[in-house]
Amino acid sequence: MTFSVPPLAGTLDAALRQKIDGKTKPLGALGQLEQLALQVGRIQQSLTPKFSAPHILVFAGDHGAARAGVSAFPQDVTWQMVENFLAGGAAINVFARQNGLTLKIIDAGVAHDFGARDGLIDARIAAGTRNYLDEAAMSASECAAALARGAEIAGALADAGCNVVGFGEMGIGNTAAASLITHVLTGTPLADCVGRGTGLDDAGLARKRELLARAVSRAALAADCDVMTVLAEFGGFEIVMMTGAMLGAAQRGMTLLIDGFIVTSALLAAARIAPAIVDYCLFCHRSSEPGHLAQLNDLRAEPLIDLGLRLGEGTGAALAWPLVQAAVAFLNEMASFASAGVSEKS
Repeated sequence: MTFSVPPLAGTLDAALRQKIDGKTKPLGALGQLEQLALQVGRIQQSLTPKFSAPHILVFAGDHGAARAGVSAFPQDVTWQMVENFLAGGAAINVFARQNGLTLKIIDAGVAHDFGARDGLIDARIAAGTRNYLDEAAMSASECAAALARGAEIAGALADAGCNVVGFGEMGIGNTAAASLITHVLTGTPLADCVGRGTGLDDAGLARKRELLARAVSRAALAADCDVMTVLAEFGGFEIVMMTGAMLGAAQRGMTLLIDGFIVTSALLAAARIAPAIVDYCLFCHRSSEPGHLAQLNDLRAEPLIDLGLRLGEGTGAALAWPLVQAAVAFLNEMASFASAGVSEKS
């Protein structure tokens, strides 16, 4: 599957900057919100951008390596948390409700049969990945299918009128997969990409690092290997499907709300496939997972908030959403010096 994500045109940049600078405030006084307003205006190619039908998509999948000890929690927590999402009881449910975001849960590859459920999109590729300590996590065809299914989900949202989408995930063991993807794609030393995930103690962290080093040695990937090979070797179905959804959303001109460490690992892969996708991304928060710093540096990104979050689920995207709305609101509603009759700086 090929993706065409064009770089954002700068046609309206001068007019957008003039509009922002003409508001009743000192130049640059709204700081990062001003750059945010400019970016959203560029994405929508409008001096009066407007968001419609905002969504958060939470992709869930199980990892074969989870049973080897890369996480502090048992693998069953993946499906149990999906049930919690569907019941409305997780943090992302609370923040989505608070901020008027429609939440959809995607079963990308959970080792559990949920049946037909309201709010759940069944996109399962398989009942979890294989153990990347012994073999590739998925086949090339499974990887391609997950990517395509993600793009299809994003396309359906766009068809329904959505133009802004946040990304979240759930999958016991997926910080380990994200660490491996980050290490290979950015060249950052593996030790700097591996954190405590769901709360490993020192012994657990040491074991996690040892296991992931073993996975890297087993795969023996070349430095210039294809990104799809990296995803197939180490990814989870939720990570690959997110990658496809990001590419599909950007291809349709949507604004992407990027969450933390695992979501950004999917974006790293998407940016290798279509580099211009970064233009469509709003980086919502800085995770306390150490590998997130390597990702943000690679993507030259400056997040909106830094609250020490490391939950996942798209919670950072939901919490940053009011700031994104504020940037568009000031651009559209704040008076200019001329309209308010306020004297400008002499």
